[in-house]
Amino acid sequence: MKFRASKISTMRTWGLLLVFGGMGLMVFGTSGILMFGEVGKIIAGIFMVLGLLTCAASMIIYFWVGMLSTSAPVIDCPECGKRTKMLGKTDRCMYCHTILTWDPAEATTGVPAESEDQTLSHT
Repeated sequence: MKFRASKISTMRTWGLLLVFGGMGLMVFGTSGILMFGEVGKIIAGIFMVLGLLTCAASMIIYFWVGMLSTSAPVIDCPECGKRTKMLGKTDRCMYCHTILTWDPAEATTGVPAESEDQTLSHT
């Protein structure tokens, strides 16, 4: 599952795709003027409005992701050592795509078991 990304990166990708889709709709709409003449102006207007709404949806997604990103806890990835943000109980590292979790029950191997005899020592 190397191609899966973190939640924040996935939402940013959807926002970027909406921007490109909106711009594409607007460009496609203006080609209606060339193809259909006077009737094409109506087609161009419809596609301009659809493209504008798509770009507005992208702006809303980017704003929402920005708000989520400011409140997301920043942790160090145990695999690559880089700092990454984590949304929810499980997420992926933004860099190496390692699955991260807060819940010890969902953690895989490599997690030390809690023990009563463990003590902190300052050396």
